[in-house]
Amino acid sequence: MSRSAPAGRPPLWRDRTFGTYWVAQSLSAAGDSFAYLAVPLLVLQATGSVARMGLLTAVAGAASVIAGIFGGVLVDRYDRRTLMIVADLARLVLYGLVPLAWLAGPQVWLLFVVLPICEAAGMVFQVAAVTAVRNLVDSDRITEANGRLQATYAAAAVLGPLLAGVVSARFGPALAIAVNAASFALSATGLWLIRLRPGRADAAAPATRERPLAEFLAGARFLWRQPVLRALTVLLSVFIFLTYGFTDVLIYHITHDLGGSGGTVGAVLGLAALGTVAGALLVAPLRRRRGFGATWIGAHSVCGFAVAGVGLATSVPAVTALTAVYLCCLSVGGICSMSLRQEITPDHLLGRVTSAFWSTHYALGPIGAATLTWAAGRYGVQAVTFAAGVGCLLVAVGGLFTPVRRAGAEPPGPPAGALVGQVVSQR
Repeated sequence: MSRSAPAGRPPLWRDRTFGTYWVAQSLSAAGDSFAYLAVPLLVLQATGSVARMGLLTAVAGAASVIAGIFGGVLVDRYDRRTLMIVADLARLVLYGLVPLAWLAGPQVWLLFVVLPICEAAGMVFQVAAVTAVRNLVDSDRITEANGRLQATYAAAAVLGPLLAGVVSARFGPALAIAVNAASFALSATGLWLIRLRPGRADAAAPATRERPLAEFLAGARFLWRQPVLRALTVLLSVFIFLTYGFTDVLIYHITHDLGGSGGTVGAVLGLAALGTVAGALLVAPLRRRRGFGATWIGAHSVCGFAVAGVGLATSVPAVTALTAVYLCCLSVGGICSMSLRQEITPDHLLGRVTSAFWSTHYALGPIGAATLTWAAGRYGVQAVTFAAGVGCLLVAVGGLFTPVRRAGAEPPGPPAGALVGQVVSQR
């Protein structure tokens, strides 16, 4: 990343289009944190089963993976801003049904209908949002923009769970989901107020459209042929399998093993989200100084130790601190891989490569969530988180034997293009 903006170009925070997008998505992220806490609490409150929580997570995750297969095709074919607005409005309506239905009593079955559809819409939104960053800022500002967006999302997520915990404890988790529904209206309004830049002309773009499956496979082929992205996909598939159900297990640990309430869960998740803020602020300088490979591998190594420690912790403050460390490193690793993918992928393939990347490495997530939560209920949180933590550490060690280790080992200071050229040269 360049150290200073070219003469005449305002700082990123003064860019009106990016700023509007930034504020709207931050408010939406704060609303998301309500559902992030409230949905598991609704299930746990109605059934008392951590395995049922994991099953819902697995079903919703499977819907997200399936949507991801064709989400990239939609994003590369149609207007990205319009797709995001439609996804927001769909989630506004669907999440709004939950508190209305709950007025007649717990309707757990409805969550198994609403949440998968919302997760599918959310996947399309996320693919469009990631690709839209290239239509919001100049290429040398991509990592900076991602860092700012993720830091603000995380800052909103600090307050969100705290408020969600209070609302859930006082008025019930169903009302917290209503707040999340309203947040999608704010997001859609912000998107309606902006215009994205047109994508750069790409000589490699095909003149005619192919069938959707063929277009998806074009993104998958690019992903497989790029050594660093291929290695990241394999490593993250294992990592996601091990951690996809971590939040459900964490909530169960706090309420079942440590005797916490919904308010306690909200406080833990809210304070731990400060780790995500820290990670988003640290990622750009870490990547600039240490390179992509060292930053990504180091972050996932620490994630392993933190996950293992959560189950061993016997106090709420210790669980909070370890979860904050985990989220910090998760943020660093996630922003690193997302920025790299945006930088080296041709614009006409970016949506499909993003969806192929996510669909592939999230494919094992639903199975992992169901397995992790079932094992936590049967064998206890301590044994399950220790095993998952060791597995995460092995993923990081595995990265040392792949092209990920050598990726982005550039000296401090040069433009982002240096990283792009270095990674592309490995193809």
